[in-house]
Amino acid sequence: MSETNRVYRLAKRPEGTPDRDTFELSEESVPDPGPGEALVRTLYLSVDPYMRDRMREGESYAEPWDVGDPLQGGVVGEVVESNGAGFEAGDVVTGNLEWADYATAPGPELTPVDPDVASVSTALGVLGMPGLTAYFGTREVAQPSAGDTFVVTGAAGAVGSVAGQLAKLQGARVVGFTGSEEKVEFLEDELGFDIAINYKETDDYRTALSEAAPDGVDAYFDNVGGEITDAVFTQLNVDARVAVCGQISQYNDEDIPVGPRKLTQLIQSRATVRGFLVGDFESRFEQATKQLGQWVATGDIEYRETVTEGLENAPNAFLGLFEGENIGKQLVQVGEREGQ
Repeated sequence: MSETNRVYRLAKRPEGTPDRDTFELSEESVPDPGPGEALVRTLYLSVDPYMRDRMREGESYAEPWDVGDPLQGGVVGEVVESNGAGFEAGDVVTGNLEWADYATAPGPELTPVDPDVASVSTALGVLGMPGLTAYFGTREVAQPSAGDTFVVTGAAGAVGSVAGQLAKLQGARVVGFTGSEEKVEFLEDELGFDIAINYKETDDYRTALSEAAPDGVDAYFDNVGGEITDAVFTQLNVDARVAVCGQISQYNDEDIPVGPRKLTQLIQSRATVRGFLVGDFESRFEQATKQLGQWVATGDIEYRETVTEGLENAPNAFLGLFEGENIGKQLVQVGEREGQ
């Protein structure tokens, strides 16, 4: 085991889009696990858009980091040492841990990962928080049914790609907004979306959507917000359901744009708009993860991972999210399992 531990800390609060100067990589001692804790060596860490909100000062649904705090996120790691945490050395676990080579956590905050089910990296993607977000946002909030038209933005990302496939399993017609022709092919040819719209190739989202969804929109899974959502609201059918999951188009804005007023569209469509957090459904995570795992095993749900190598490159992986560089789940591989 290394005697030093690289840890990323928040160097400053970004104004607008973060850059490399937002992150500080320090070398520290490997921590010792306290009573009831385990020492975990990072194998994969997750970078997610919501982390941008934790970099700003003020209230948010996710507690903001202070300048100098270690950055944190979803991690899959291997237990190195357990001090009464209920694990053994060599166990693979997942939890919300620091961006570091090594981190400690209380046993109850760690969840075992079975390497025989799928690649352990999936515990941060299709079988982790993004997959669960898609599962509950689609099935419980947007609620597409057979014959419905389901629209999802950020469709080639970790959440959107699963949400669209779940809607297809329900018998819906699925339209996805994405940001490149490569992603259009991924959605249509690999995942079975009925149509994908490259929003970077059109200035008229409303016309593009009306052509892709001539019968209107019955269910909308919103990961992006902004002008695309403005356009979708004009196409909502009566009793449409809108699941508001993310607003990545606005995360780096210092002043949130007002945009066109769209509430009148909700009056005539009588649509239901509901924001949600995956934690709202925590009591049902185990059942949902089992179901997702079955669909992955049978090929009913496919997934892709974009993997960046090396902890030192974690900031690049994070910043790439806002440029749409990833297809599927964006991960950083930090280490390998012993004996692999």
